Amino acid sequence: MMNRRTFQLALSAAVIAAVMGMSGCSKEEPAQAQTQASSAAQDLLEQIRAKGEIVIATEGTWSPWTFHDKEGKLTGYDIEVGRLIAQKLGVKPQFVEGKWDGLLAGISAGRYDIMINGVDMTPERQKAYRFTEPYAYNRTVVMVSAQNNSIKSMQDLKGKVTANTISSTYAEIAEKYGAKVDGVDDLNQTFELLLSGRIDATLNAEVVYYDYMKVHPQAAIKIAAIDEQVTSVGIPLKKEGTEKLQTELNKILSDLRSSGELTKLSNQFFGTDISKK
Repeated sequence: MMNRRTFQLALSAAVIAAVMGMSGCSKEEPAQAQTQASSAAQDLLEQIRAKGEIVIATEGTWSPWTFHDKEGKLTGYDIEVGRLIAQKLGVKPQFVEGKWDGLLAGISAGRYDIMINGVDMTPERQKAYRFTEPYAYNRTVVMVSAQNNSIKSMQDLKGKVTANTISSTYAEIAEKYGAKVDGVDDLNQTFELLLSGRIDATLNAEVVYYDYMKVHPQAAIKIAAIDEQVTSVGIPLKKEGTEKLQTELNKILSDLRSSGELTKLSNQFFGTDISKK
């Protein structure tokens, strides 16, 4: 038989359990708030504005897109476009340099906010990343030593040895035409291999060839073939939580094109306007 004290203890326990049960069942509001907080956390544009800077991945070794000048300052078409984007967003640009193969992976992993490095918008990349509208257009050329007459078309790459960063568009094109691609870290290494005769050819942007020859007019290198396909260059973003950022970047790029700033930068670094198709 239950005495008064036992009854009171039991009643207190029941009341506590009921309160806890009510608290446990009343999850709708906290869950909703948590969802909203999570959604805000996933909005990369708001994160960028909150921290006051945008982290931009780039190589820093691919002139005239992204390189260091004689004073050691990081510059180039992509770098200056990045600075203008940051200015329009009202934040500071933080450029992080790295090897090509790790830059796109860093975008996926969230180590960088965006990547500005002459990234061709291939179908495979467009499946893996969210891209802005194009801000430049590219033609791929095959470069060989001046004495090499065995390559006169893209089809002549079959069985030849080329060099490029493995995950680059240029490596993919070379392999498509049957070439064997040796992996390299950067453009300078590629030209060293070509000039020393250790590779038959290398593929890159047409403007890169003219920029290299401007700096090295005595280099015994020539263009042997030009790929007919013109590729679009855009800014890749990770897929998740970047819809607002993509919209804002597209607006900024459109404004930079309309104002003539993209054309001005293109003429400055390439000697021609590659901002238009």
